Amino acid sequence: MSVLILCHFALALFAAPLVRRWGTRAFLVLALPPAAAAVWALTRWSTTAAGGTDTTEWRWLPAYHVDWALRLDALAELMVLLAAGVGTLVLVYCASYFDDRSRQLGRFAGNLLAFAGAMLGLVLADDLVLLYIFWELTTVFSYLLIGQTSDHKRNRRSALQALTVTALGGLTMLVGFLLLGHEAGTYRISAILADPPPPSAALSAAVVLILVGALSKSAIWPFSLWLPNAMAAPTPVSAYLHAAAMVKAGVYLVARLAPAFAEITPWRPLLLVLGSLTMLLGGWRALRMNDLKLVLAYGTVSQLGFLTVLAGAGGHDTGLAATAMILGHALFKAPLFLVTGIVDHATGTRDLRKLSGLGRRLPAVCAVAVLAGASMAAVPPLLGFAAKEAAFQTLLDGSTGDRWALAAAVAGSALTTAYTLRYLWGAFARKPGVPDTGAHPVPAAFLAPPAVLALACLVLGPGVPWLQDLLGAYAAQFPAPDHPYHLALWHGAGLALGLSAAAWAGGVLLFLASGPVLRVGHALALRSADRVFGGMLLALERTALQCTGLVQRGSLPAYLVTTMSVVLAGQIAVLVVDEPWTGTPAPRLWDHPTQAGVALLTCAVALLCLGVRRRMKAVVLAGLTGYGTALLFVAQGAPDLALTQFCVETVSMIVYVLVLRRMPVYFEENFSRWRRLMRMPVALAGGAAVAVVLWIMAGHRRAESAGAAMVEETAHHGLKDVVATILVDLRAWDTMGESAVLAAAAVGVTSLIYLHRRTDAAEQPVLPLPGDHPHAALRTGDEPGTAPPTAPRTAWQASRYESAGLPSGDEGAPERTWLAASATLAPERRSLVLEVVARLIFHPVLVLSVYLLLCAENLPGGGFVAGLTAGVAFIARYLAGGRHELADAVRFKAGLFTGLGLFLSTATALGGLGEGTVLHGWTWHGHLPLWGDAHLSTAVLFDCGVYLLVLGVVLDIVRALGARIDRQIERAAPRPEEGRA
Repeated sequence: MSVLILCHFALALFAAPLVRRWGTRAFLVLALPPAAAAVWALTRWSTTAAGGTDTTEWRWLPAYHVDWALRLDALAELMVLLAAGVGTLVLVYCASYFDDRSRQLGRFAGNLLAFAGAMLGLVLADDLVLLYIFWELTTVFSYLLIGQTSDHKRNRRSALQALTVTALGGLTMLVGFLLLGHEAGTYRISAILADPPPPSAALSAAVVLILVGALSKSAIWPFSLWLPNAMAAPTPVSAYLHAAAMVKAGVYLVARLAPAFAEITPWRPLLLVLGSLTMLLGGWRALRMNDLKLVLAYGTVSQLGFLTVLAGAGGHDTGLAATAMILGHALFKAPLFLVTGIVDHATGTRDLRKLSGLGRRLPAVCAVAVLAGASMAAVPPLLGFAAKEAAFQTLLDGSTGDRWALAAAVAGSALTTAYTLRYLWGAFARKPGVPDTGAHPVPAAFLAPPAVLALACLVLGPGVPWLQDLLGAYAAQFPAPDHPYHLALWHGAGLALGLSAAAWAGGVLLFLASGPVLRVGHALALRSADRVFGGMLLALERTALQCTGLVQRGSLPAYLVTTMSVVLAGQIAVLVVDEPWTGTPAPRLWDHPTQAGVALLTCAVALLCLGVRRRMKAVVLAGLTGYGTALLFVAQGAPDLALTQFCVETVSMIVYVLVLRRMPVYFEENFSRWRRLMRMPVALAGGAAVAVVLWIMAGHRRAESAGAAMVEETAHHGLKDVVATILVDLRAWDTMGESAVLAAAAVGVTSLIYLHRRTDAAEQPVLPLPGDHPHAALRTGDEPGTAPPTAPRTAWQASRYESAGLPSGDEGAPERTWLAASATLAPERRSLVLEVVARLIFHPVLVLSVYLLLCAENLPGGGFVAGLTAGVAFIARYLAGGRHELADAVRFKAGLFTGLGLFLSTATALGGLGEGTVLHGWTWHGHLPLWGDAHLSTAVLFDCGVYLLVLGVVLDIVRALGARIDRQIERAAPRPEEGRA
């Protein structure tokens, strides 16, 4: 089962290249996974019909009792056959429906196949959380499929509406699943059905929340508005998602849980009332539609209401009728949608007011539509008749509520007959005053999928007893009555047959009186639910804008004060109510007087920040507080933390300074004295509250500290540095996640700055600034007074003397430069001392970074600190020689280091799967020539990945906030010609 599901997603990944290579014929290849699933399900028919099951289980999240659990029983067998069988035919249909020039056809094909895989997983899932995951996958893929033609506003709006309604219902259902799992003590569906939890208020709440998700998925009122609008999707999507698959998911969930919860309040009243109301409203609305797809769409809403009534009634016989009707509905509604697509394809319109005479032009298509329509109207001897007879009889034999639902079902069946006749008449009949519609011939391959489904309705009508064992296996989960109902085409002339005849007669009368019916319908029509939904979204947007305008004033201090005030109020409320300091040991002020001195100096510097008005001074003071914190780590005996803090503060201050070049010298906001006095207490109280909370948390520790165990584990591996071992071995998952977040943040920040490119490879020409050396333009390939060359020249392409900035012809008196690109700077902006220092420390600092990387097993260091140290070396060259010096120092894109580091860390983690566990550690011991005894562990490899990632992040940020801003400053500066003018 797992393989079948994964095959759908795996092949969906290759759908686009397959479509590019083979065109629409690729759909025939993509139909193989659902076809295989359907064949597999047929091979399991006898097992499931006998009450047996097939299961697959994999312990996924054992701590949360969540498993990858799949289970095939009778109900799942039926749904797999529908999802896979109809899915196969729809994919085959797509090969004729589309042509090779259709836009984004590869993406559509992949999404459709992936949806089929998600639907397969949904009906096989035996775990509530797993079911929810597949449930939401169907929501996402349906959104993508409905919005396939995204350049049309209607498609975008319909897709967003479907996503909003079904996703909100899904989230509500998730809460119900969590409540149900808590009450039952397990998330395993089969275990819950075998031993349901006792009735309680929490269980009733869980049931209601779950039903909200199911009703929204199956478009039951008041959530039915999204389904008709989803007809903006291509016809194959409507035939599959909205007839045989997605909309059946809610009905399937109701049927799945009904054996255990049908007696829980308010299960039956909620489903019987809403299902009956939906059946009547949808059928009545279908009589007023002129678009063939909309006639079927509202008819689908009506039929889904009928299915909800049957599945929600919660009885043995109604459960049997529900499963028969689920099968019948898929087999007659899917071919009608496919026929609609053929009509649209052949004539170019679906407006029944413009169609005329197609029955004679396309007799085969008409025959398929009549066959499927007759089954939908429950005309014998088709499957629809047998299923509806079962529904009428079982509701008739039920409770009082079931009989009220039966009355609604008879009225809904009359409406079904009426809109079936409207559909067939509108699509194929010859209408007075309307010229015959031209249509091109329909290939047999195009008509074959709907013909197969329609023929199934004909075959399974007389052969409905063949379904008794399978469908009866599901019904057996309910208490059986004394005389259980058995599926058959003919049960004799009885009240159920009389009700069917009344429904046929009422439907024919409604169709013949279509004019008055339309006038009455328009007169009684309330405001469209679609317009109500649009109004609600507009009101929500306006409210959000008003709230944003009220709260978002563009003042960072105001945001900080608001945030800190809320957090502080919550902390104070907890401290006052709970009094958690009771029994907490009094804190020691310090362990050593040195700590007190450093802490006082750090606090003094922090207080000085409150009165600073210059941005640069504020950055320096904030950096000093960080250095003070690092000194506290040193005094406490934590050299690893201190080294990391020093490096982070150094790089942070440099980044701040780079950014401040583009900002005013002074803070622009002018604070009055009383506002300043109000903000200071908030800041001081926030810091004090955090300190108190930390003191209470540390004082309330009851469990044994994990430090001793980590020290012992580190020593067991022959290592000494516990902190580094924690980061790259014991808690490597955390480090890997933080590395990914760091990479994503760096890419996001630099992408905001580099709107078009992330490298300096193809720069726009930058003329020299006033005072620059005459040959400064060599770096960009421009020389003053000359046309730009075809290929930009760099300092390495220029001669040694050009790079040095000497005029041509002065080869006899070369000038030595300490940095390769220093000649590109104006003399007044160069610092010879800084150039010499950068040249002298660059390689030693890089060597130091490698040392810190490799010594981390036994001495302070590690990949993070080493990466920051290497970044400082490159920053020094940038500060001394400018952006061109940085480009010369690093010939590769910064993203290469980031991606390579993340890849190395991830590969090291996944390499542990060879021993059965992700991040499994191993160590190699050996002898190397000239080196001697050596060893290499996965922790070192993992740390190398962190090293490269951090280095790439630092380089990316320096290029973005340094080199990029340099270019902006150069472009904004006046040109030499402007200065002379």
